[in-house]
Amino acid sequence: MIVFGILVIFHEFGHYIMAKRSGILVCEFSVGMGPKVFYHRSGSTTFTLRLLPLGGYVRMAGEVDDGEEELKPGTPVTLQLNDSEVVTRINTSNKHSLFQGIPLTVTGVDLARDLYIEGYENGDESAVKRYSVDHDAVIIETDGTELQIAPEDVQFQSAPLGRRMLTNFAGVFNNFILAIIVYTLLGFVQGGVQTNTNKVDVMQSNSVARSAGIKSGDRIVAINGHKTADWNKLAVQIQANPGKRVTAKISRDGKSKSIQLTPKANVQNGKKVGMIGITQSLDTSFKAKALSGFTTTWTMLTTLLGALWSMVSGHFSLNDLGGPVAIFATTSQAASMGLAGVLNFLAWLSLNLAIINLIPIPGLDGGKLVLNIIEAIRRKPVSQRTETIVTLIGFAFLMILMILVTWNDIERYFLH
Repeated sequence: MIVFGILVIFHEFGHYIMAKRSGILVCEFSVGMGPKVFYHRSGSTTFTLRLLPLGGYVRMAGEVDDGEEELKPGTPVTLQLNDSEVVTRINTSNKHSLFQGIPLTVTGVDLARDLYIEGYENGDESAVKRYSVDHDAVIIETDGTELQIAPEDVQFQSAPLGRRMLTNFAGVFNNFILAIIVYTLLGFVQGGVQTNTNKVDVMQSNSVARSAGIKSGDRIVAINGHKTADWNKLAVQIQANPGKRVTAKISRDGKSKSIQLTPKANVQNGKKVGMIGITQSLDTSFKAKALSGFTTTWTMLTTLLGALWSMVSGHFSLNDLGGPVAIFATTSQAASMGLAGVLNFLAWLSLNLAIINLIPIPGLDGGKLVLNIIEAIRRKPVSQRTETIVTLIGFAFLMILMILVTWNDIERYFLH
């Protein structure tokens, strides 16, 4: 869960910091979903920890899905005033009591433009009492969370379009930055950078390649006649032949030779794949390690985009996706490989999160950016009703997909 928490915090911090720089009020920064476990208010933002470790969010003022509770007529609240008789706190929760608070049954309220609240004071329905509300007043929601109100000038839609686009993209940008930082650390932790070449290192134990006569430093240039110019092509050919005898063409000291071997059949994500006990060779130079964050991120990015394209253009399977259960299971496997395994998995997962969030599905950052582009073309924003409907449809699709993926992960990792 630490890995998942780092990903969520880094991603949402991108949205948070860009929103703040754009003059947008960030009402809440949440890690996790569901019921609130803990919250702390700092400045104008409430930081919350929620029960379900299924992601997180930054709740910006005025967004379609900001989740703001509406104060409807008839709602009982308690008001706290300053010395100028201006409301500074509105309590809608039974969990909190305000010192010297004024009980009020709401008849009307505007916390966006005119900044007022009015109603029957102390149950006296003979007269409606109206109070001005401070621009930075706090509202205590029914679950006890304290949030600053969101006047129109600090709402998301009040920011220039360019700033809103940057805010929507900032989470993905932070995921790329996290991947670069972690891959750089990984380069120094493991003493070098894995190269995407056909030059291999042979594992010391349980290695089919070592038993067959392959040595560290050899280049595997072909498998069964299929050229393997880089590590990715080599891995594909080996994994495609579990338990089948293959012929590997080896280049050593300028000379070529053919070696026959049978990859072991290992099960990964419910599929049989071939393995021969080799790893990518390491470039141990300082330059390679210092630049590893950029080079490895680029290599993994192109690999992930290629895999995504293959999934979209070919046969789609839920086994190609993984939810929280798969992340938990894979994190456990990575942890067994030590610090290097955890770092590699964290960076890889951060890139996955960046790419997935850029998919133009409503509810994801990519979907929001599409709406921004449409606004730029039309020279006016999409209507709030349309944006709400599109967002709800996207959210429903994501929830259904999450349920299907989670159940598939449970079957794959725990019921088989």
